[in-house]
Amino acid sequence: MTTSGAPPKLGTGSTLDFHGPMSPARASRLVAGLAAREPATVVDYGCGWGELLLRLLAAVPEAHGTGIDIHGPDIARARAAAADRGLTGRATFIEGPARDHARPADVVLSLGAYHAFGTIPEALAELRTLVNPGGRLLFGAEIWDRTPTEAELAAMWPGTTADECLYLPDLVEVATAAGLRPLRIETSTRAEWEEFESGYAADTEEWLLANPGHPDAPETREKLDAHLGIWLRGLHQVFSYAFLTLGVPG
Repeated sequence: MTTSGAPPKLGTGSTLDFHGPMSPARASRLVAGLAAREPATVVDYGCGWGELLLRLLAAVPEAHGTGIDIHGPDIARARAAAADRGLTGRATFIEGPARDHARPADVVLSLGAYHAFGTIPEALAELRTLVNPGGRLLFGAEIWDRTPTEAELAAMWPGTTADECLYLPDLVEVATAAGLRPLRIETSTRAEWEEFESGYAADTEEWLLANPGHPDAPETREKLDAHLGIWLRGLHQVFSYAFLTLGVPG
């Protein structure tokens, strides 16, 4: 069967709750911990489609939140989700660079978006200044589970080196050097990674199965195969993801 519609862009995440290796159970735990302090303000830098921010606002009825991201389609999806959940009055989503819209908040979220502020040390130092006294920073970043082999590095994104990521102890050390204290240290499970990587490509894979004769099918297949190669031959059981709940002194 072939249809005339173009393939969905790889990585739109239409089948995913979160744009990262995070299960709903982990999200619920993280939200509960952050909500317990009853923050009045929340800012999410690199919010994507804002799912975690919206869940936190739902858990803290008095809070107001701002999500910032440079990807327009994600911001549009976040605004639609806020409207669907009756949160438009408390959730603002801004399309643009994080630094251009930085503001202090009781809770700051930065998941997989540290590059908006530079390197991981630079990001943690700057984010520390954006958390109100006594507040919390939820910081997420990719880490190595183990040192990748040369063959694994070659299978990853072009130009990837062993210096690309930190190990968990080093990441925590950088956070404490920035004046933050680790309240929770978590890492993603293999199941969370597999759910994310499969979901990342799911709608595009479904399109390809339904449209094998479409003019865009060969290019789409090539992109999907490249994604599989990076994940299964490069990242699988090498790459992980850290979730750090960090506190700022009052």
